[in-house]
Amino acid sequence: MSDAMRRARRHMLARTGLAWLVMMQVMMLAFPGYLRHGARAPDAQQSLEQAIVLMNWLSLVLCVPLVLYCAWPVWRGAWRSLSRRRIGMDVPVALGILAAFVPSVAATWRDTGEVYFDSVSMFVAFLLTARFLETCARQAVSGQSPEARDAALLRSADRLAFWFVCAQILLAAAVGLYWWHAQPGQALAVTVALLVISCPCALSMSVPAALAARHAARLRAGADGVRDPAALDRAMRRIARQNLHGSLAWHLLMAPLAAVGWVQPWVAAITMLLSSLAVAANAWRLVRPAGGGVAGRRAAAQPV
Repeated sequence: MSDAMRRARRHMLARTGLAWLVMMQVMMLAFPGYLRHGARAPDAQQSLEQAIVLMNWLSLVLCVPLVLYCAWPVWRGAWRSLSRRRIGMDVPVALGILAAFVPSVAATWRDTGEVYFDSVSMFVAFLLTARFLETCARQAVSGQSPEARDAALLRSADRLAFWFVCAQILLAAAVGLYWWHAQPGQALAVTVALLVISCPCALSMSVPAALAARHAARLRAGADGVRDPAALDRAMRRIARQNLHGSLAWHLLMAPLAAVGWVQPWVAAITMLLSSLAVAANAWRLVRPAGGGVAGRRAAAQPV
């Protein structure tokens, strides 16, 4: 890798590590809020409410560097897209963070309403984890000369992610307006969950992860090279399509559940991370050390 690539990876790793530390602390601070609606004596309830107020302020203080520093690549990417009058993949992510963070700040200041600092911290930490995997995958293949079919596959994945983001933003706006009129107390949570689910991390890393896995399989083969390069290419394209279709199906399954209020924002953040990890794990099947990968096992079965 070049010095710029190493520097970019170090910065992203630092942001991801800090986001995970903040997330773990904020999750502990959010615990008293989960006990608010239990049955207890009036004096115990008053003490719990005072503790919740203190924990909310501490969570706010912790989330400020998370939003300003850790999520800085999101703000930069969203601004670049909007300045070019485009809807990039960072736009729904930025909207999701703002939709959860700004009302939480207002609720903490007014000492009334729900706060979502735990969802914000989880979303940013999981998002940066997925973005780090995507960055590693893209850097792994950045120095290679792209084949025509690979470039076409990348463009197809980018187009799919773009239209998915546009559809999800429209869906979040429409569903949020419906809940605002039907049940205002649930409108914010539903809108945030839909915006979190709209993050196309798994879609955007589907093809780069498969390309990086093919590159790793070639490196693992060493000087002798892969016995059947065509089989490796076919396996790569098949896994890339599996990643694309699987991540899209996962999003399409979760979106209706979030729209009816069955998915909380923190659950949406977990599903976003799981889909990205599933894409990475599926791509890694190409280079599993034990069996030499999908293409390697197939090549080994060919007659010499």
